[in-house]
Amino acid sequence: MGIEDTVNKGKDLYEQNKDKIAEAVKSEQAEDISDKVLDGVADFAKKIAPGAADKIDEIRDSADKAVGNE
Repeated sequence: MGIEDTVNKGKDLYEQNKDKIAEAVKSEQAEDISDKVLDGVADFAKKIAPGAADKIDEIRDSADKAVGNE
C-alpha cells in the first residue's frame, strides 16, 4: 500500500465521519483543551513580545472562536 492509498483511505474515512468530527470539534471537551493550549501559547508569546500583548490577545480570541463551542 502506497502513500496515495493511505491518503485516499483517510479521505474516505473523513467523508464517512465528517458530521461526527464536526461535532467533536465543537464539543465542550474541545473547548476546554483549546482554551488551555491557546492560553499557554498566548502567555509564551507575550513573554517574547510584551509590546504586542493586545494583538496576541486578538489573535488568541480569533483562534478560539474556530474551535470548541464558545
